[in-house]
Amino acid sequence: MNASPSNREGISPKTLLALLERLEQAHIPMHSLHILRRGKPELEAYYAPCHKGQLHRMFSISKSLTALAILKLYETGSISLDASICQYFPEYVTADTHPWIRQTTLRDMLMMRSCHASTTYKFDKKLDWVESFFTVAPTHKPGTVFHYDTSASHTLCALVEKLTGRPMLDYLKDVMLREIGWSEESYMLTDPFGHSMGGSGLMATSEDLVLLGKLLMQDGCWKGKQLIQRELLSDALAWHSATAVTGPITSECQGYGYFFWRGEQDARICYGMGGQLVLCYPARELLVVTTADTQGMNGANQLIYDAIHQILLPGLESREATDTASDAGREALWQKVSRLCIEPIASVCSQGCSYQLRSESPSSGEGMTPAVNYLDPRTDGARIQGLVYRIQGDSAFSDLSLELSDREGVLRYTLNGTACRLSFGLDRVIPGHFPVYDMFCASSGTWLDEHTFYIRTHLLDTSVGGVYIQLYFGEKDVTVFMKKQEETLFGEYTGHLYGTCDQKE
Repeated sequence: MNASPSNREGISPKTLLALLERLEQAHIPMHSLHILRRGKPELEAYYAPCHKGQLHRMFSISKSLTALAILKLYETGSISLDASICQYFPEYVTADTHPWIRQTTLRDMLMMRSCHASTTYKFDKKLDWVESFFTVAPTHKPGTVFHYDTSASHTLCALVEKLTGRPMLDYLKDVMLREIGWSEESYMLTDPFGHSMGGSGLMATSEDLVLLGKLLMQDGCWKGKQLIQRELLSDALAWHSATAVTGPITSECQGYGYFFWRGEQDARICYGMGGQLVLCYPARELLVVTTADTQGMNGANQLIYDAIHQILLPGLESREATDTASDAGREALWQKVSRLCIEPIASVCSQGCSYQLRSESPSSGEGMTPAVNYLDPRTDGARIQGLVYRIQGDSAFSDLSLELSDREGVLRYTLNGTACRLSFGLDRVIPGHFPVYDMFCASSGTWLDEHTFYIRTHLLDTSVGGVYIQLYFGEKDVTVFMKKQEETLFGEYTGHLYGTCDQKE
């Protein structure tokens, strides 16, 4: 069992079912979903192989934690929000430091109104990431324009570590997070120079995000103890910067606080790339937390917002929401969430060849979707069994082969002299570890047409993203197209390969 709907009076099971179905229809790779009303859980769901207690890369939700740490230091009088950042890092300041950098305050950085239009450490990966904030040429006067600059949060995180003498998350656990039950296993990834990645490196559980959301909804108070000044937190969540010009979707055009977003329906949001969301609706007494991977899906985050705004919020006001749910309704919801999983690629590519190859009767279980015969003679499945393709040209890959069985397949290849094995499900995703990187992942594959096989791997580790491999089999050759949707790694899995074979091996 991978999910737990509430069995008490609250949000209608019908509404929750409709929400799950809307997300499913949009083909969003969800990893977890939590819904709380008036502080009480209404839905806790995990999409297999994701599970409760799993550490997950939360990306820019890291920024919101950095803001809380900065505000705690301000609360103790250790810093001034209106002081120049240069005041705290004199080691990076020279006679050549640009006046706009010298003018940039901590408050400017919290509001994403620094003097940089983009993340400075991406310009020169050999340069210390913190130092880059002070040496890369600025683009505009600080305090004037909102630009999403992760180096601002990274530098403020480094400031926390400089002043406290310990990792930022450890400091925050001591002064706030441990009090609310935050996981001890959580941590921050570090940059190559040892600084916590305060803009994107948080590894935490979805349950941790629920606790964070509850703390925000309770104005920083936990069991009668004020963990951060109410006024400070209120200011952090208030509107400070216009995002209408730079926001890529409607829900991200509603304004920005201090490393917190404002959203539609008067939401306060902790936002992380790929669908990591803590959505607080104070007026509705509603908290929604999601983890997902929407990278590469244009507008997918908006689909999540729309599902909440068009289905969940209206459902709060319906008569059914206040009625005691029927046993049948609760059971239907339970059955739905207990079967949740990351969608196999065969279901996403609904026009693919696999849908034309289904057997006439279900493989098992009454009413189950018939299985696909992936070795059907109408595809290359049987023909390529046992074939090894030698990769031509100057490539890190030297050979590959594809093996298929009834429910699983294996892509074997040699990468930089290392024998690799990537297993994938057919009509389902199966968990595994990605070769060489040894990262937890889930993969599935399908025929797109009689010659083209597609493998999609979901990365579910310190990297959250995807690796996509398409193989076109000719008479005696294979053409491979690969792409990756991941921020920094997996560059090998980009571009085209061409291989040939002469005989069965």
